Amino acid sequence: MKKSLIALIAGTTMLAGCNLAPRYERPVGAVPVALPQGGVYPAAATDAVDVSRIGWQDFFLDPRLRQVIETGLANNRDLRIAAANVLQARAQLKVQRSSLFPTVNAGGTGTFTNNIAGATGGTGGTGAGVVGGQDVEIYSVTAGVSAFELDLFGRIRNLTRAAQEQFFASEEAQRSTRISLIAEIATAWLTMASDNEQLRLSRETLKTFEETLRLTREQFRIGVGSELEVRQADTNYQAAVNDIAALEASVALDQNALNLLVGTTVPQEQLPAGLSADPVTRDALPSDVSSNVLLRRPDVLEAEHKLIAENANIGAARAAFFPAISLTGTIGTISTALSGLFKSGTFTYTGSPGATLPLFDGGQRSGNLAYAKASQAAAVATYEKAIQTAFREVSDALAQRGKIGDQIRAQTNRAESAQVAARLSDARFKAGVDSFLTSLDAQRTAYAAEQQLVTTRLSQSSNLVELYRSLGGGLGDPQSAAAAPSPQN
Repeated sequence: MKKSLIALIAGTTMLAGCNLAPRYERPVGAVPVALPQGGVYPAAATDAVDVSRIGWQDFFLDPRLRQVIETGLANNRDLRIAAANVLQARAQLKVQRSSLFPTVNAGGTGTFTNNIAGATGGTGGTGAGVVGGQDVEIYSVTAGVSAFELDLFGRIRNLTRAAQEQFFASEEAQRSTRISLIAEIATAWLTMASDNEQLRLSRETLKTFEETLRLTREQFRIGVGSELEVRQADTNYQAAVNDIAALEASVALDQNALNLLVGTTVPQEQLPAGLSADPVTRDALPSDVSSNVLLRRPDVLEAEHKLIAENANIGAARAAFFPAISLTGTIGTISTALSGLFKSGTFTYTGSPGATLPLFDGGQRSGNLAYAKASQAAAVATYEKAIQTAFREVSDALAQRGKIGDQIRAQTNRAESAQVAARLSDARFKAGVDSFLTSLDAQRTAYAAEQQLVTTRLSQSSNLVELYRSLGGGLGDPQSAAAAPSPQN
């Protein structure tokens, strides 16, 4: 018996390295080797800070925005859900990993039995029945394992690997949620700043339109002007009134959106009063223009970990075609006296290895294997799509980044020229050179140019935030997460 058990353990040790999972190879060729360059795309600044490797505390320059982001990271509910998902995946990994080890149970029993014996008297005399009784006590203490599966073909190890990769994927999902949240808070904050700046501009313009309307009404009253001029001036005035009402509502909606992202009410002193020309973020481009930078994005790493998990599931499904070998064994001590349990000669043991191989299951195992292979194929496509999506997002951000500077300069010059034209047209109207309609049109043009300049500044700031997010910004932030584990076969 002992020799058989030793032989079984030795055979198990020899087969323990068997793994039926396919060798993992990272899919390649889903996107070009390099990010777009030339044309509208800007050249990488090799001496600039790489925005994909710096923390958000260094990327965002406005102290109010940094405070808002910090509050959001502590209170946002989506981030809390992502953190809870990590804890769930960690617990599931712990449960699955426990199958690699035997479950050892210990127990003790005490049995009390009364034996009733009957005897008949001897020869040559009257027989007399004697009834006697004796109490029998039996005590035992045992420890052992029950139905422990010997993982000869890697089924449990592959299931554990799959659970581990799902855990890694949940960690990357949390990091992705964190980076996206930072970008969303920054974008919402900048949008509110832009709307506040537009509101300030509309209120200033309203004063100009109001003065123009007052003058035309006075001219009409004394017979110098016409009602047409009054109506034209009132048109501009009412348009500005409408803009103010709409922007006041937009600012309130912006604050509601920001409060939701942050998870609490943002203090008034941390809210933006306007969108100035001062930079809110670092103006930097990635020093590495290779598309390999996309492989560091948390959402791409999440898809890859899920792909590796599906790879491991194939190994588990293949192992189901081989015999399942289990072992049940106990050791203990047994005695008729409680005080004699651990004395010499009371030791006992049992061993019961077993093997099962389903002969017919109606195609269940082959169906499970086919499902695992199909899931792995879907995971490959999902991983490749994640890379393609990342490539498109970075390419879009770089394309806009390449020309946003030209737009800012053009809009700034346009706004300045429109302001000068409005002043000259007003002077020419008062001198009787130009018509009143020309003066009103110049005022409208100047107002629209200032509005467009604010919108372009918002696009510039939002583009830098999007570039930071799409490049997986914050990977260099020690608070974001530990370095992601590299996939292994």
